Amino acid sequence: MSTVKLGNPAVVGLAGFGLTTLLLQFHNLGLCGLGPVVSMGFIFGGLAQMIAGFMEQKTGNNFGFAAFSSFGAFWIGLGVIWILNYFQIYTSSGTDVGFYLVAWTLLTLIFWIGSLFIHTAMAFTFTALLIGFILLDLAHFGFPQLTTVAAYVLIICALGAWYMMGAIIINDVAGKNILKVGKPWIKIK
Repeated sequence: MSTVKLGNPAVVGLAGFGLTTLLLQFHNLGLCGLGPVVSMGFIFGGLAQMIAGFMEQKTGNNFGFAAFSSFGAFWIGLGVIWILNYFQIYTSSGTDVGFYLVAWTLLTLIFWIGSLFIHTAMAFTFTALLIGFILLDLAHFGFPQLTTVAAYVLIICALGAWYMMGAIIINDVAGKNILKVGKPWIKIK
């Protein structure tokens, strides 16, 4: 039996998810261009998050494995859509992207239910993510003004992911729970 302490892959997954989500919302609010979002969508939100997911599988964490691998693929897929649109290879309309987002909303619903059994920080973050996806769905199907509302909700989501990342790192180096993540919203006995 090994006594070597391994790092928690969730810190990279949460960092990548939070940063890329934050950058996209800065773009959705008109504060930055799409270039930084595409770059981080491929590398940090995509590749790094997918690697974190694969490492979560090695720890036996099905939720982390599925969530990080899936959302890593989300960011890579979204980046591919943007690149294909830019080069006018296979262009996607706003409605096409809307259907992409609806599919991800449905998958997020499953993760949201799972998050309710983990802890408050996870449930809070996935609640914000689910609401943000629903708002983006509506924005792509006739209510574009909801993109701004979605951006603010998803900034909160990104900060929730970073809070969990911070809790893992700070609590580990401090050797005690300084940042609390709370109890599960649903507990079955």
